[in-house]
Amino acid sequence: MRVVLAEDLFLLRDGLVRTLREHGCEVVAAVDNGPALLRALLELDPDVAVVDVRLPPTFTDEGLKAALQARRERPGLPVLVLSQYVEQLYANELLADGAGSVGYLLKDRVTDTGQFVDAVRRIAAGGTVMDPQVIAKLLRRGDARGLTGELTRREHDVLELMAEGRSNAAIAGGLHISESAVAKHTASIFTKLRIAPSPDDNRRVLAVLAYLKR
Repeated sequence: MRVVLAEDLFLLRDGLVRTLREHGCEVVAAVDNGPALLRALLELDPDVAVVDVRLPPTFTDEGLKAALQARRERPGLPVLVLSQYVEQLYANELLADGAGSVGYLLKDRVTDTGQFVDAVRRIAAGGTVMDPQVIAKLLRRGDARGLTGELTRREHDVLELMAEGRSNAAIAGGLHISESAVAKHTASIFTKLRIAPSPDDNRRVLAVLAYLKR
């Protein structure tokens, strides 16, 4: 798995590079600013981009802007955003194109190397991994509206764990229900969100995006 990494803090960048390499990833570029990130993403065509939101020169949203611009050139480019805080605007912008293969983790999660590398691998494979704190903040925007308002409380619980990138087995364990019950709830979620089977789409990702963007 080829990775482009963008992080302006040298010690954290160096630590992330070492961690990824120790777990068999090839870090093809490790940069510390927005323009260098965009060049690396377009020239090196990585399997996944791991991007800090705030990079030089302005330390506002250069990392996210570079990732979004690269996705316009290469639709579906998997992107894992790392941030110090829950920045709802950035989370919404990342989800806006609905291309899937996205993740948003708080930097605190990086201290758990296993969880971090697992998130990178799942996103590179086309999944969605959202930090539980990000999901919680998005959910606090108000009660469900539109199609998502039809979901039951348990279906909300299942979808929240899907948003974290958990498998059916992990969801079943977390909610203390059977895997068949998870499958039943998942099928009901797809029906209520009007997400039909398609060989071209990942319905779990589409369901999560529909829920988080509401």
